[in-house]
Amino acid sequence: MGTDTLRTDAADGAADRRREQRGWYFYDWACSVYSTSVLTVFLGPYLTSVAESAADADGYVHPLGIPVRAGSFFAYSVSLSVIVAVLVMPLVGAAADRSGRKKPLLAAAAYTGAAATAGMFFLDGDRYLLGGVLLVVANAAQSVAMMLYNSYLPQIAPPEERDAVSSRGWAFGYAAGALVLIANLILYTAHDSFGLSESAAVRICLASAGLWWGAFALIPLRRLRDRRTPAREAAGTGWKQLAATIRDMRRHPLTLAFLLAYLVYNDGIQTVITQASVYGSEELGLGQSTLIVAVLLVQVLAVVGALALGRLARTYGAKRTILGSLVAWTATLAAGYFLPAGAPVWFFVLAAGIGLVLGGSQALSRSLFSQLVPPGKEAEYFSAYELSDRGMSWLGPLLFGLTYQLTGSYRDAIISLVAFFVLGFVLLARVPVRRAIGDAGNPVPERI
Repeated sequence: MGTDTLRTDAADGAADRRREQRGWYFYDWACSVYSTSVLTVFLGPYLTSVAESAADADGYVHPLGIPVRAGSFFAYSVSLSVIVAVLVMPLVGAAADRSGRKKPLLAAAAYTGAAATAGMFFLDGDRYLLGGVLLVVANAAQSVAMMLYNSYLPQIAPPEERDAVSSRGWAFGYAAGALVLIANLILYTAHDSFGLSESAAVRICLASAGLWWGAFALIPLRRLRDRRTPAREAAGTGWKQLAATIRDMRRHPLTLAFLLAYLVYNDGIQTVITQASVYGSEELGLGQSTLIVAVLLVQVLAVVGALALGRLARTYGAKRTILGSLVAWTATLAAGYFLPAGAPVWFFVLAAGIGLVLGGSQALSRSLFSQLVPPGKEAEYFSAYELSDRGMSWLGPLLFGLTYQLTGSYRDAIISLVAFFVLGFVLLARVPVRRAIGDAGNPVPERI
């Protein structure tokens, strides 16, 4: 009788865990549309055009009296959003760990971001300042929400399940991004037949991402549950809290070593994502429609790649699989250097290569880091991880820009990014992850 009861309780516990995991996947499904349709495709060119319509004769706008070239307004807004996120994430992360109430904070961040994105429907005429404010709010809220979302992973999946769970989450996100991007592109390219202006079509695409985000965020908010944690003293706010987190990480140097490796190779990944379209248009002479199809191809194949690399991790372990993905990134960039101009087919092959390694390398990095976080400090440590992901990726674009400035060649600029993957490979290879997991106070899985 006692044995049967234990088996029943174990089965019920597994069922509850699976239900919570499925709810967790849906936050990626909800918010990834913002990253794909808003940040990657539509907002940059559209906000720039709105700023240009508001510019003076010299091409400048003047937010708060500061002269800013209209073409730089979008980039500066993104940078400002990163600064806001840097200030807010450590504070929210510590509050989440201290109180054990992540869900209300996740809801607040998600719906702040969704509301700001939906508000982009009103971004017309010369309302560039409104667009900048909405972008800063949405992007910072997205960073905070992702930090809280990622910090659930150690709590909803035991070590042996985390690679697969993390990979499925990324796959859900890329699938949603591809699905909505297809619908958006149909609306955008056929806006005349729908009786819409091009501007109205773009604003509907932007706002629809916010509505999607808000609607599907209900699923994880219903299924995820808060865990009580031992009360901890507040270490401060903003930068003080971040400094306290880094000081605490110094007691776990192997966790910090992994984070450094991730910072390096993820900088390369983020730079490839943001600069591949520039390389395609400026060096290869490809049109906007070709670039958008390439983005869509990356989204679709990233689903396959995330799931495939998740399966490989079961056999070879997460660390070896990530190292293999870094070799694949290097080979992809090397192939990109030799792409012929005016040949969209080969650019699509390059996009396919990026897609296949993109989702998996990010998903497995997240799950491996979750093993290196001391129990009870998930949100606090993932705030540092999120800063590495979003707030510190500036060296890659700087190297890309400097290489182009010095050589005048985008081919040289794209191949210069190999340095991030080679150095990231070396740094990650030197991290003894089994010892790192044990030092963090977590059980060491059989395969890692």
